[in-house]
Amino acid sequence: MKRSYNFGYYIAEGFRSIFTHGLMSFTAVFMIVACLLIMGSFSLVAVNLERELGKLEQDNRFLAFVDETYTREQAMALKTQIEAVPNVASVIFETKEEAQKNYAAKYASDKNAALYAELPAEVFRDRYAVHMTDLSLIQETVDAVEAVEGIEGHQAAPEVAQGFVLVRNVAAGVAAILIVLLLFISGFIIYNTIRLGTFSRREEIVIMKMCGATNGFVRGPFIFEGMILGLIGAVLAFFCQWGIYELIVQAIDTETTAQLLSVIPFQEIWPKVLGVFAGAGLVVGTSGSVMAIHKFLNV
Repeated sequence: MKRSYNFGYYIAEGFRSIFTHGLMSFTAVFMIVACLLIMGSFSLVAVNLERELGKLEQDNRFLAFVDETYTREQAMALKTQIEAVPNVASVIFETKEEAQKNYAAKYASDKNAALYAELPAEVFRDRYAVHMTDLSLIQETVDAVEAVEGIEGHQAAPEVAQGFVLVRNVAAGVAAILIVLLLFISGFIIYNTIRLGTFSRREEIVIMKMCGATNGFVRGPFIFEGMILGLIGAVLAFFCQWGIYELIVQAIDTETTAQLLSVIPFQEIWPKVLGVFAGAGLVVGTSGSVMAIHKFLNV
């Protein structure tokens, strides 16, 4: 018995099965929402930390001070040696006079700006601004540059940079683990939801198979049921994630924290978040349905 049914039939049957197993369907959607929220939250933390680390890497430099006994020509001659150090992207030489001007400009709005401006150039030292390729190697790079003969002292904050790298890596690792774990849990819940439906209709499925129904015809409504559950959970999770994200942004959007941390506006990333949530919901729903219906097709 081969009959042609369009997608409308499969969708209608999928919705009918969802309402038939209301409690299990609600549980499946709830689990998908919870799993996607946890997964999404950790992923967004990792994304924001990656952005902050990227901003640090754009200004990933430290100062290497030249020995005060070196002449200007000797100091400038060190540039080639510093450029040869691994992980050094570029090197900029700054005279003590330029350092004095930059220092005064930096504190121009300070109440002691006049005092800073009057500091003589002799207080400062010739220096190199060393830009790095990989911020995570800042300590090794600082040590290698300072080992160059003629470099005496540096100004760097490796602890801050390495702290950002560590937190970023931990957040990314936790997010990856949670993605796998939570998708498995969601798939298992949907698997049991669909399996309940197939079990209650097992006699109908057997009769359909005996009458010549193809596996695709029998499998279709159940797959669409899983897809619908996955999409409903994904959409609900997306809006919940949006609300939670905005609450967090408002909580940290103060004058103090704004100077230390900036958060990516959700308006910039919502298409990617929605796409990932929808894709995850479809994968979980479809895979759960396929696994649940498989054993009942072997007639």
